Amino acid sequence: MDKPKIIKNDLTSRAIKFVLEEEGKFAGRVYLYLIKNDLHDAPYGLLEDLFVAEEFRSRGFGGRLIELALGEAKKIGCAKIIGTSRHTRPEVHKWYKKLGFVDYGVEFRMNL
Repeated sequence: MDKPKIIKNDLTSRAIKFVLEEEGKFAGRVYLYLIKNDLHDAPYGLLEDLFVAEEFRSRGFGGRLIELALGEAKKIGCAKIIGTSRHTRPEVHKWYKKLGFVDYGVEFRMNL
């Protein structure tokens, strides 16, 4: 039996960083990674590193960052958008659901 042929293609992805400032101070950020694969014609969006500085929490800044990322993903034509959160953050899970996200699966991770 012949060995399978392995084809490696180096691909690049695109990321957009949204930053919110309030009164000249950093308030929060989120990254929107645009990922393309062979399963779909349209890319999908991955939200990463959503962060709101403690002094700005509970003021709608996180929701505003998500709105910005969602708007950009829709404009680009993404088929879906994914947000992840650790099991230890049930309040964040509730917040994502309030924004219209659904609990769709499980994320597996391996630190390298």
